[in-house]
Amino acid sequence: MEDQPNFHAPLYEVKANLFKGLAHPVRIRILELLAESPTVSVTDLIAGTGQEASNISQHLAVLRRHHLVVAERRGLKVFYSLAYPQVAELLAVARSFLAEVLATTRNNLELSMTLPSAGQGTEADR
Repeated sequence: MEDQPNFHAPLYEVKANLFKGLAHPVRIRILELLAESPTVSVTDLIAGTGQEASNISQHLAVLRRHHLVVAERRGLKVFYSLAYPQVAELLAVARSFLAEVLATTRNNLELSMTLPSAGQGTEADR
C-alpha cells in the first residue's frame, strides 16, 4: 500500500509522500485548527472549516494515513490532535516562508511600477 511507510525508499520519496498528505487547503486548515488547540472534536472541525461532515471525514482519513493526526473516541464523539508537535512547527515555517515570499513579490511589484513602461525609455534615451 502506497500510504504505508516504506523503510527502503529514499528519504526524498518519504518526504514527498508526507507533502502529499498536506496538499489540500482543507487539510491545511484542519491542521491549523489542531495546532491552535490540543484536541478538537470533529464537530468543531466541521464548524471551523465550513465543510460537510463527509468531506472532513475523507480529509481526516488522509491525514491519519500520513501519520499527521491521531483520533481518540470519547463516548459518542471523536477528537483529533496532531500526531507530532513538529506538524505545528512545519505549518509555522510554511507561514513564515510564504510571508517572506509575498513581501518580496510585493516589493518587486512596487519597484516595477516605478520603472518606465516598455518603449517609453527615459529622457536620456530621447
